[in-house]
Amino acid sequence: MATYLPRSLETPLREHLRWSGAVVVDGPKAVGKTETGTRLASSHAFLDTDLSLRQLALADPLLVLDGAAPRLLDEWQTVPRLWNAVRHEVDRRRDRGQFILTGSATPCDDETRHTGTGRFSWLRLYPLTMFEAGHSTGEVSLRALMDGTAPRAVGPEATLVDVAERLIIGGWPASHDLPLPQAARYAKGYLDQTAKVDIAAADSIKHDPVKIAALLRSLARTSASEATLGTLAADAGGPSGPLHPDTVSRYLTALQRIFVLEIQEAWRPRLRTRTPLRGAPKRHLVDTSLACAALRIGSVGRLMGDPETLGILFESFVVQQLRAYAALQDAEVLHYRDKGGLEVDAIVQRDDGRWAAFEVKLGPGRIDQGAKSLRKLADVVDANATGPAAALAVVVPTGPSYVRKDGIAVVSLAALGP
Repeated sequence: MATYLPRSLETPLREHLRWSGAVVVDGPKAVGKTETGTRLASSHAFLDTDLSLRQLALADPLLVLDGAAPRLLDEWQTVPRLWNAVRHEVDRRRDRGQFILTGSATPCDDETRHTGTGRFSWLRLYPLTMFEAGHSTGEVSLRALMDGTAPRAVGPEATLVDVAERLIIGGWPASHDLPLPQAARYAKGYLDQTAKVDIAAADSIKHDPVKIAALLRSLARTSASEATLGTLAADAGGPSGPLHPDTVSRYLTALQRIFVLEIQEAWRPRLRTRTPLRGAPKRHLVDTSLACAALRIGSVGRLMGDPETLGILFESFVVQQLRAYAALQDAEVLHYRDKGGLEVDAIVQRDDGRWAAFEVKLGPGRIDQGAKSLRKLADVVDANATGPAAALAVVVPTGPSYVRKDGIAVVSLAALGP
């Protein structure tokens, strides 16, 4: 059994419990929500595995709320009535830190379920980051970059092959330390479970597992791109013809509801020019191991032999890391593209307005290209309205982290941390 690795989310979870009546920790299955919640809870109710307890909750949700606070209600969405029961109990107790609710799916909309405003706060747990899994030194902190601190790190003795291996293995706590073949099989099993069971369990609409698997392959092929519904429908449909756009839309919504699909929205800053912005989102599977499994990439040799796919998945992997680190400081990860042809892979923007831009490049030979795009972005953004960039950085797989003479930072993913 894999050893528990401390999660960066533990600190904000403790903080939320100090000011919120109940904290919801959501995220995809098998990322460690139960284990993390258990470590901070004083009592617990495992509704996903204890069938008798779930039956009790279905009969009367109040019967499972008694216990020392904070009480963990694991996989609460299996008993949707718990939401209102917890809300009323928080109101009755008039105290903070009463409940931790973990869930791996968003329940179907229920008009009787109150929004929870003022009683609940939300956190998202993602797959293990490179830093949490011990594959990044964390010497270059995203928080420090956002605060304007220049990166300085020698970087670990890692290679592109090492990073490619992490793309295939992924960040699942149960498999992150397994040999690559076994970890790849774990990811394939996770993907099969998603197509055959998880979507159907989370949505009352009938689904076709074959079509879902085809759509997952299309999402993997178009990772980190602005593929339209029409493109996905045609690609997933194959020789038999495109899937209906409504079907694709419904499946995409279901994949988001079980946190398997992440959306990277477009950044829309005020510009100094009249260049129109593009607003299409990018899509990423929540962990690159799922994309590799969908594309049947089960070895480093096969991935390294396809430089285009390696580049696409490396960008998705960097966004995956940035998203987890950004969430710890109430920031979101966006992307930039305008109709003049300027594109920037990732924009991290905090609630206080501070922002940083990142270009993702596989090799040192492309750092200049990434730096050029970042300088152009800094020139077109209206700094008076949007604020100046806190950092402009090119992210590469390994090597030293430093600041170039033109002010552009070069950051090794193997040194990046929260």
